[in-house]
Amino acid sequence: MTTHVLSDTGVMLDRSIKHVTRSLDTIITVTIMPIAFLLLFRYVFGGAIQADTDNYVNYLMPGILLIAIASGISYTGFRLFTDMKSGIFERFHSMPIVRSSVLWGHVLTSLVSNGISVVVIIGVGLVIGFRSSAGLLAWLAVAGMLTLFTLALTWLAVIPGLTASTPDGASAFSYPLIFLPFISSAFVPTETMPGPVRAFAENQPVTAIVNAIRALFEQQPVGNDIWIALAWCAGILVIAYAFAMAAYRRKIA
Repeated sequence: MTTHVLSDTGVMLDRSIKHVTRSLDTIITVTIMPIAFLLLFRYVFGGAIQADTDNYVNYLMPGILLIAIASGISYTGFRLFTDMKSGIFERFHSMPIVRSSVLWGHVLTSLVSNGISVVVIIGVGLVIGFRSSAGLLAWLAVAGMLTLFTLALTWLAVIPGLTASTPDGASAFSYPLIFLPFISSAFVPTETMPGPVRAFAENQPVTAIVNAIRALFEQQPVGNDIWIALAWCAGILVIAYAFAMAAYRRKIA
């Protein structure tokens, strides 16, 4: 049974990855747009922003990575919606395959495509001045944090992908997620924000995740930020997974 789950999920992953590589729109959104943000903040806004740092690329890199992931998971919802409306789910379920493999194929595709996007963006960051003193363990911690963040948002994307009635509805939920880093510590210190905005920024998940990743990149103490970030990601993941699986069971019943 375990062999079937792995082999069936592998086939679904391969199918979904091929769809991504053939979609120029997906590649532009998940990779080129975050790079454009990176260059914009580095060369246009960076000189006017007081972030108490000698290297603003280091400061903004965590936020850019989160924006890239939030952009990328919108396509998970869209691809799921397309599969649902095309009837491909019913055809797969009429075959002798593990039913959950169809859904896991989309989830793993999101992890792979966002992972590649993150690597490319860090590569561009290195070219324009990003530097990190992080050791191997710190880099592994960053990778783990970004993987957990991607997994949480991907399962969140599965819900509208299964339940939306239009393609726009399946992907539009990601817009607030893309906007969240702009109201956080991703690009400016929260101390510079007016009271209510600062209160929101300091108590939403992106700020804790950004602060934890930034500290790991700079080999600084992460304090409580990493535990708050992990709690946010794990909480979103558990709740989103429960709702997504409930929606999936209703659809395939």
